Amino acid sequence: MDISILQAKIHEVRGHKVILDFDLALLYKVETRVLNQAVKRNSQRFPEDFMFQLTLEEFENMSSQFVMRSPSKRPKTALPFAFSEQGIAMLSGILNSEVAINVNIAIMRTFVMIRKFAIENKDLNFKLLEMESKYEKHFSDIYEALNFLIKRDENEIIQKERKQIGYKK
Repeated sequence: MDISILQAKIHEVRGHKVILDFDLALLYKVETRVLNQAVKRNSQRFPEDFMFQLTLEEFENMSSQFVMRSPSKRPKTALPFAFSEQGIAMLSGILNSEVAINVNIAIMRTFVMIRKFAIENKDLNFKLLEMESKYEKHFSDIYEALNFLIKRDENEIIQKERKQIGYKK
């Protein structure tokens, strides 16, 4: 399973990193309704912090950020469920196919990698802020030089004329 595919399916909703039911169904190679039926049969395993249903406003905001794969298959009134990392782990107990097990392992590894990346960047951010306060004058000079170069490059791109294509007379 390609980690970049999984990362693209992870969204932040209500402060939780989640994957939506239709994305999970696609990954598990089952229909969304089958996944949701299995969850409803085992509802006691999915408290609010493991799984929740999006509001219409949340779903509309998210829909503008990505293209739905098959909107005609989902009724307009049926809002998707969002599964947190713990909810996805719980899914492994109710979906026992080989595909579901392999996908769950890949998803768990992706969540761990994201958490590790966030922790590493937190330290890096702290170090940068520390260096910036220590060497404030030097950093402001560097930022100024970088901004100058960026603006110069943008102006050059705008000023370049488009080359004519086709037959020349």
